[in-house]
Amino acid sequence: MKRFFFLPVIFIFLNKNSNAQKQVTKLQQVWVGYINQTRFSTKWGMWGDLQFYTKQDLFSNIYENIVTAGIVYYINNNTKLTAGYSYAHLYPTDNLAQPEHRPWQQVMWHSNYSRLHLVQWFRLEERFRHKISNGELVDGYNFNYRARYNFLLIAALSKTAFAPNTISFVLNNELFINFGNQIVNNYFDQNRFFIGFSYHTNKHDNLQFGYLNVFQELAAGNQYRSINAVRVIYFHNLDLRK
Repeated sequence: MKRFFFLPVIFIFLNKNSNAQKQVTKLQQVWVGYINQTRFSTKWGMWGDLQFYTKQDLFSNIYENIVTAGIVYYINNNTKLTAGYSYAHLYPTDNLAQPEHRPWQQVMWHSNYSRLHLVQWFRLEERFRHKISNGELVDGYNFNYRARYNFLLIAALSKTAFAPNTISFVLNNELFINFGNQIVNNYFDQNRFFIGFSYHTNKHDNLQFGYLNVFQELAAGNQYRSINAVRVIYFHNLDLRK
């Protein structure tokens, strides 16, 4: 299991070094989300989620909102492929909403033990962000690819592991890497580190809540953003097989 922790830890260390050397803007935000996975048959299912982020000082203005839908193909019960599309609104200023179209492809795999669940996924995104000039939207889109690697660990804290109305410990890290012809300075996009708890509402669903740190490199290459956030997400899983 040590190898799984190496990548998140090394990037947290690098982020702290960057914090000391670069110009860093600090924000306090709230991230709220709903993620649904519905399984229709042995092989097919659906992914959907809604996410909303405030901008600063916890509850001041809007930072970003995202709507996502995808089709899931189950290789087996522990491994699945997803092709999806996300529509995002970014708010670089209070009066400007920047649309983004984001097709994506993902492979996710689970490793389940009696008191421990591990979930990993690798996602490739194609990002089409509406161009901005002089604080206004103009014709055309900027484009780049972004790769994401996510690691999620859930450890049972109650005697009856993952039973309804019990609590588990959650550790999550996700690394984002940019690439493409229009990426010059910020190949490292961001790292998201989350630590918190999961309340199991039933044997399938859970509510995660805790502390999130986002460390992001901006396009200029010498400016960074450090976000300290309260994150609350409800994970809703439905199995419609007979």
